[in-house]
Amino acid sequence: MKKVTLFIACLFASAAAFAQTWTVDKAHAKVGFTVTHLLVSDVDGNFKTFDAKITSSKPDFTDAVVELTADVNSIDTGNERRDADLKSDKYFDAAKYPTLTFKSNSFKKVEGKKYKVTGDLTMHGVTKPVTLDVTLNGPIPHPMNKKEIAGFKIAGELKRSDFGIGTGTPVAVVSDEITIRANAEFGKQ
Repeated sequence: MKKVTLFIACLFASAAAFAQTWTVDKAHAKVGFTVTHLLVSDVDGNFKTFDAKITSSKPDFTDAVVELTADVNSIDTGNERRDADLKSDKYFDAAKYPTLTFKSNSFKKVEGKKYKVTGDLTMHGVTKPVTLDVTLNGPIPHPMNKKEIAGFKIAGELKRSDFGIGTGTPVAVVSDEITIRANAEFGKQ
């Protein structure tokens, strides 16, 4: 019995040893969102300051753990007045909740390069589960440094009301549905 237990412990230890960390190449990444304004036009925004990593021991990423943090104070919609409004307590309340986080608990292959990532998104002090669509490009060797890289396109929708963001703003002014999108290149460490 001791030999079996020792063998299983070694097996788990060796699997953990093969887990690889992939870090985001911020020069080739963007974390953004889109809302509808006055029911007629889309307004895009992004977070200029963020960090992300992926840990996976499988080459197809089916055991991946995705972790993201974004600085709410870095929100950028191309309009300083609107950005200040979004950072205020009317929306994100960046003074009280300066960080947005996501940590996955499932990364499942749907077919081909298509995946679903499910995890906990925390913003404005509220944590909710979200599921996002992922398209994986790669992995391939980087043409310059020969290290392995992979690209991820991530998209999905959530409701700002689920996170208590902008509860005083009617949906006819700013949509409740927020489209999330991220494009990121990651390098294996």
